[in-house]
Amino acid sequence: MNLKNKETEEHITRRSRLHEILVALIKQQKDLELMDDDVQVFENPLNHSEKYDPSKIVERNQRIIKKYQSLVRSAIALDALLESEDYDISHGRIS
Repeated sequence: MNLKNKETEEHITRRSRLHEILVALIKQQKDLELMDDDVQVFENPLNHSEKYDPSKIVERNQRIIKKYQSLVRSAIALDALLESEDYDISHGRIS
């Protein structure tokens, strides 16, 4: 039973470390966009004179999702590098 508790603790520690790395990567982004709520855009297009193209919202949201996925993959890669080294993350420092 002690082994299971240790594995659970390691999982929680790793998840917390991944979260910290991801938040740090997000903070470094200057132009990180949020996804559009398509309902609001359909009801209130920016320019009433132009015909609204809903596929543009889908394309934009897909691009935003890919950006977030890239940040998550980067965080996982950085975590793996930290795991391969002897590390101690505390107060934003690696020692």
